[in-house]
Amino acid sequence: MFTEACNQALARRAPAPTQSSVPGKRREVPRARLLVFLSIAVAMTFTTLVSAKHFGDWGVPVNAESIPGTSSELNTTSNDGYPIQSPDGLSLYIVSDRPGGFDGLDIWVAQRASRDDPWGAPENLGLPVNSSANDWSPTPVPGHGLYFVSARAGGCGSDDIYFTRFKNGAWEEPQNLGCQINSTASEAGPSYFEDESGHAILYFSSFRAGGFLPDLGAPDSDIYFSVDFGPAQLAPGLNTGANENRPNVRKDGGEIVFDSNRPGGFGMQDIWTASRETSADDWSTPTNLGPTVNSTVTDARPTLSRDGLTLFFGSNRLGTQGGSDIYVTNREKLTGHDH
Repeated sequence: MFTEACNQALARRAPAPTQSSVPGKRREVPRARLLVFLSIAVAMTFTTLVSAKHFGDWGVPVNAESIPGTSSELNTTSNDGYPIQSPDGLSLYIVSDRPGGFDGLDIWVAQRASRDDPWGAPENLGLPVNSSANDWSPTPVPGHGLYFVSARAGGCGSDDIYFTRFKNGAWEEPQNLGCQINSTASEAGPSYFEDESGHAILYFSSFRAGGFLPDLGAPDSDIYFSVDFGPAQLAPGLNTGANENRPNVRKDGGEIVFDSNRPGGFGMQDIWTASRETSADDWSTPTNLGPTVNSTVTDARPTLSRDGLTLFFGSNRLGTQGGSDIYVTNREKLTGHDH
């Protein structure tokens, strides 16, 4: 079974309008100004709601292997999940415990010649990325970099976040991100982007103690973030007393997807999303992607393509070959938006 490790802004307020009085028109002028202010407020609210909706709705997910021309080895009778595309859209990183690995969970990658082509057969990334421990939750980034999670010896806890880079035809020795980000518990779902000021932002989930709510027993999973690889901070507005796991943030920082077993879902683990206009804004209240995307069982580790039009995730829904398969859904960009 898949490791269930690592399951888990500035609010701007407009100043209240002030009213001035004009002798002899104590009622008429304030009322007129109030109507103006209300009109402006309504217009601003409508504009915000419209501008927050840059994309259409997600379509019905399909098993990624069912796409014509895709290798029959993409999904297997083993556990296959944690899918994520490379920045150029030509590589699909997955996690699997299929035969041919180094024991336990390994990271594999499928390739294609263009974004319109189907995926080929996955290949094991090999040493030093994979090891005899569980290696999972890959996140490729520009510059041939790769964040991933590993339970290998020498870390801060049971599952830590590491970074490596493909250089001169080989993967460099992975480096642990250190114990300001990693904890003595388990981390998962690293997601990297740069904000409007050029700061490095890393989101991830963690089972560490002292999360969103006081720990009455074993800690639950919460979503955290780090700025410029500094100390981990709880992500405001995203966490609950349930498990919030494996976040993935769109490249511009304006949208996040994650899986959670919070109330209001359709299965054991559902995909949720939140959005914001800039990375300095608060996240909107997370919403469930609904029964079109989610199933009555487990849907986990959702990841967005760089253009935000494709969503990959793992699921054990009806029709799955093994313990978990890779699924994909798409949406369209709304006219007039360049995100």
